[in-house]
Amino acid sequence: MKNWPDFVQIKEVAPRDGLQNEKSWISTDDKVAWINMLSESGVREIEYSSFVHPKWIPNLSDAREVGKRIIKHPGVFYSALVPNRKGLEHALEAGIDGASVFMSASETHNKKNINKTIAETFPVMRDVIQEAKQEGKRVTGYVSTVFDCPFEGKITPEEVIRVCDQLLEYGADDISLGDTIGSAVPSQVDQLLEAVLSRYPKEKIIMHFHDTRGMAIANIMRSLQYGITRFDSSVGGLGGCPYAPGAAGNVATNDVLYLLHGLGVKTGIQERKIQEAALFMQNKLGKELPSKTLAHYVSTA
Repeated sequence: MKNWPDFVQIKEVAPRDGLQNEKSWISTDDKVAWINMLSESGVREIEYSSFVHPKWIPNLSDAREVGKRIIKHPGVFYSALVPNRKGLEHALEAGIDGASVFMSASETHNKKNINKTIAETFPVMRDVIQEAKQEGKRVTGYVSTVFDCPFEGKITPEEVIRVCDQLLEYGADDISLGDTIGSAVPSQVDQLLEAVLSRYPKEKIIMHFHDTRGMAIANIMRSLQYGITRFDSSVGGLGGCPYAPGAAGNVATNDVLYLLHGLGVKTGIQERKIQEAALFMQNKLGKELPSKTLAHYVSTA
């Protein structure tokens, strides 16, 4: 068994990846209050919204206002999802620290999610990445469906690397590899990371697991053994993908922290504050969130 890393960095994506798929509207005041709670937890990066056209993600139509109203804590990096140059323009107005761009390793999922082929998406990604870099912003490239596609089935590491190569060539600083439908098992993590890490330094790789089949924690454990120290997660396990039928939310930040702290890995994040932030949103949505440690926290409070 390899030694665990001393420190793991968590990017909190619930304000974007969590809320984008909810049917209930969360008021701007509540979003701002919630993000401020997360800012006080010790999280080092928060992806606070998406600058996709409101027609596609109506729940995040207040992205600019949220970005301008949240209290920016020193030491916290505030990023947002941007689909194109217009979205980047709005995000820059709102004062982002970094931009996240997104596309899929699967042709069909990319077409449904972005309404473009992969080949048609590359020039858009190039323009957004290069403009963001000119503005001095760090850029993360999200690659979705890196293990399986809900429409095409298995995705090969070569298909993933094709997309990663282009995003990094355009100037992306790092890549977040997404198990969009939450189907992967540790052997698939082995296969992908062996291919990816033979090509790129591990510091450039972030893992983004959804927990549809309950495998996210196991997959994080396997990723840790490969030296991966950066993960995306969502408070309470909130979320899902509008273009991945049946996909559950990201792995719960609460549960990831319980794992990491139990292993003796530092994160700088206070578990109690994350539980309180999860409970805040659970009450606003009026439904139980899937985090196991949140359920335990509520039952013992």
